[in-house]
Amino acid sequence: MPSRSAGEAFQKLVDIMARLRAPDGCPWDREQTLDSLRGFVLEETHEVLDAIDRGDTDALRGEIGDLIFEGVFLAQVAADEGRFTVVESLNAIAAKLIRRHPHIFDPAGRPLDTPGEVVTQWEQIKALEQRDAGERRGVLRGVPKTLPALLRAYEIGTRVAAVGFDWAQTTDVVDKIEEEVAELRQALTGEGHARAEEEMGDLLFSIANLARKLGIEPESALRKANGKFSTRFSALEEHLHTQGRSVHEATLDEMENAWKVIKTAQESKQEDP
Repeated sequence: MPSRSAGEAFQKLVDIMARLRAPDGCPWDREQTLDSLRGFVLEETHEVLDAIDRGDTDALRGEIGDLIFEGVFLAQVAADEGRFTVVESLNAIAAKLIRRHPHIFDPAGRPLDTPGEVVTQWEQIKALEQRDAGERRGVLRGVPKTLPALLRAYEIGTRVAAVGFDWAQTTDVVDKIEEEVAELRQALTGEGHARAEEEMGDLLFSIANLARKLGIEPESALRKANGKFSTRFSALEEHLHTQGRSVHEATLDEMENAWKVIKTAQESKQEDP
């Protein structure tokens, strides 16, 4: 019989995982460790993002289940090692959400009207928690180094902006980008590869912050741009193939002309009602 509530469904998944990890359970599941599961967590995360980008609701339903399963798997491994249980993980996140949303759960909480105010309050509460725990307060403490670099730049910008270290206006970031482009041009005139790499990094960091100011998640935007380019280039290859040519034989002018034709056709198709 299907579960009637989220709690029952989650408990069923927890019970299945415990059975798989039992002494007489699945040999593959029993040999997994926290380290060995890292790649699966990353893979499932990207599959969720891919389903979101494609707008595929059916796929997303399954991918969210797979991602939740990886969390349950990690918690079961930790429980088997006597570290903590999945209940402790759930209690920890529930308590954190209540604690860091006083404007919702605390009758004495100050009302907040904008997402920016919520982020600022969140960072302030987190800093107080670190202080009360006797930890050194650090705005950037806890930003995972394993995040994709563009997403990490976005997160760093979000964290420091929450304490007021930010450009006043979006146009200020555009000015900064233009400054970084000029410095990159200068580096390319003979300052060496290392200097050019440094300036390229500064440029990308500034672009990530422009995305933040515009309310655009840069990793998602870049994934979409990658997908659009890949689709158009595949169409370019097919276009040349119908003419008995390949990209390996075509000149740059031929490829650029084909690209313009394909781009115009795709944009016209998007504009059609």
